[in-house]
Amino acid sequence: MKCLRKEKKLMMRLKKYLKPFIVPILAAIVLLFCSSMADLKLPDVMSSIVNVGIQQSGIEHASMDVISEDAYEFMQAFMTEEDRSVVDEAYELAEAGSDETLFETYPQAESRNVYVLKDTENREELDNIFGRASWTMVQGMQSQDGSQSEGISIDDIDYDQLFAMTPMLEMMDFSETQQNALAADETTISSTGVVLAKLFYEELGADTSAMQSRYILNQGMFMLLVAFCGVVATVGVGFFASKIGAGLGHNLRGAIFEKVESFSSKEFNQYSTSSLITRTTNDVQQVQMLVVMGLRMIISAPIIGIGALIMIFQRNTNMVWILGVAIIAVSMLIIFMFIVALPKFTKIQKLIDKLNLVSRENLSGLLVVRAFRAQEFEEKRFDQANTNLTNTNLSIQRIMAFMMPCMTLIMNFIMLLIIWVGADQIAMSQMQVGDMMAFMQYAMQVVMAFVMIAMMFIMVPRATVSANRIADVLETEVSIQDPQKAQAFVPEKMGYVEFDDVCFNYGDAQENVLDHITFTAKPGETTAIIGSTGSGKSTVVQLIPRFYDVTGGSIKVNGVDVRQINQHELHRQVGYVAQKGVLLSGTIESNIKYGNEDLSEEEVRTVAKVAQADDFISQKEDGYQSSIAQGGTNVSGGQKQRLSIARALAVNAPIYVFDDSFSALDFKTDAALRAALKEHTSNATVIIVAQRVSSIMHAEQIIVLDEGKIVGKGTHDELLKTCPTYYEIASSQLSKEELENGK
Repeated sequence: MKCLRKEKKLMMRLKKYLKPFIVPILAAIVLLFCSSMADLKLPDVMSSIVNVGIQQSGIEHASMDVISEDAYEFMQAFMTEEDRSVVDEAYELAEAGSDETLFETYPQAESRNVYVLKDTENREELDNIFGRASWTMVQGMQSQDGSQSEGISIDDIDYDQLFAMTPMLEMMDFSETQQNALAADETTISSTGVVLAKLFYEELGADTSAMQSRYILNQGMFMLLVAFCGVVATVGVGFFASKIGAGLGHNLRGAIFEKVESFSSKEFNQYSTSSLITRTTNDVQQVQMLVVMGLRMIISAPIIGIGALIMIFQRNTNMVWILGVAIIAVSMLIIFMFIVALPKFTKIQKLIDKLNLVSRENLSGLLVVRAFRAQEFEEKRFDQANTNLTNTNLSIQRIMAFMMPCMTLIMNFIMLLIIWVGADQIAMSQMQVGDMMAFMQYAMQVVMAFVMIAMMFIMVPRATVSANRIADVLETEVSIQDPQKAQAFVPEKMGYVEFDDVCFNYGDAQENVLDHITFTAKPGETTAIIGSTGSGKSTVVQLIPRFYDVTGGSIKVNGVDVRQINQHELHRQVGYVAQKGVLLSGTIESNIKYGNEDLSEEEVRTVAKVAQADDFISQKEDGYQSSIAQGGTNVSGGQKQRLSIARALAVNAPIYVFDDSFSALDFKTDAALRAALKEHTSNATVIIVAQRVSSIMHAEQIIVLDEGKIVGKGTHDELLKTCPTYYEIASSQLSKEELENGK
């Protein structure tokens, strides 16, 4: 029950992703019901073929459709007054030759009076009456003959002698035997009645062999029809279940990807990349598998289990205790699995996370691993993670491998027990062979239904873990949200970036990373930010496109607080080059046009020239159509930075932010790029984070940071005179003459 509650909670968290599949789910449920009904009907039809078609020669009822007048009066001699009145109301006399429709089936009806059954509504009651009368006749005649122990044969009865006894039999008292008939076994009474019915049909000339063949053929065709309907329904369920599972998986993966794309840097710090990959792939697969399998098992198992129990109780309750033995044995096996295997299922996803983490770190840092000769260490790390996952999977598989032979053994034992007990009851005429065969199949259906439900109990915990991991991502509250009503930019402030007493800290940190930062970057000017490592330079520029939100103060772009601008519109105003250049798989052209697909070939070449990338691109055999590997691993660090700069310039934004984007360039390329950049962005606002003083010494405004605070602001010459921190940085990079000229 605990697992089912977990599953309910799971579905509640992901229920909105199931809404598009309501119609297929309902269709699958209807088809499952049809499939289950077909499965439940097949043993019943098989039992009828064996019991009626084979054992009873195709005769279904102890009450005959047509019976001769002599046989009718003979059978009434063994009935009670009440039974006779019921029979008289159900039959009507047809004089010899009066009904031609009877001649073909009952040839003797042409020359003899017969009684025809006119009312079939109370057929079951009539069967019981004729069955009791037949049993009373056999037992009564044995009693009169004094041969109870040996019995009498009714196969070689002389009808004339038998019917001649009718007047004498009507005078005899069979009340005691009739009372005994009421207490006799129903199967015995029914069998005796059918045997006499066959004899009386043959008396009228009916071909009982043809009746038997016709019954078996009809039931066989019906059985094939039921089986075909079951197959169609099962195929339909498989189709809809696969469609629902695949669709749900598609939607969940899309939702996770879309959600992750909306994450700010704060949310990315909560989840590792390897974990997000696992949640998008393996976790979704687990949920998808639960939906596909659960849709079949959770619904069909109770229908089949309860239906099979109903069919068993309708047929025979003498062997229900065998079913109890089977359920107890299966329950003990399943409890063992729960105790041993269930904890291992909950560990699998975390172990997959760990394996992905080790693999990703090793692949992305392969050059570092080789440089420090740490291959053996990394192999041990991977082997440890891989071994842990493998051992856990092997443990689960061993348990599952142990379960199947045990389940087969239990089922075979139950079948043997049913045959042993059933054979004894058949010998005592308390059960028919077909009923025993049907009981066997229904018992297996009950056990299998129980096993299917237990399997779901095993599948649910792992899928629940996966679903909760997915839901955690989807339900993560994104810290940076678009405003409900965005503000329009101020036309006269286009290109302005204003920091007003900005403070910032990461998460719940007690100390600020940035303290009271105030400056304004203007169009047509270059604002440079410099400082020692860890002083907060990159953090400052990451606040401009709202990768993080300020914890104090405000940042305005184009005269509007960035928190009052839609993020998409804000990012269109900023051409951003990250500290670490990132290229995507594709071509050089597709990477440059990544932010502006409308760029012409000439414009692509123009921004590449400004970024000093055209030369090395032109030297490649395919030029701008040269392929870029995943992560840009087939280009150098400097080339990667230049392509990243070209991509930012292609946006043609009013504001450009370069976060230490020239660090991999040589001095000559750096100088050429800055000169070209100055000309290309003459009307734009340029903000540069740099480590080299030579890269920013010509900037109109230089911001000097130290431990998150502004300790200097001005031009290169001004800061050399007024800012000791800047002078210290400059003196470590420039010659004495350059410093003196600056002063």
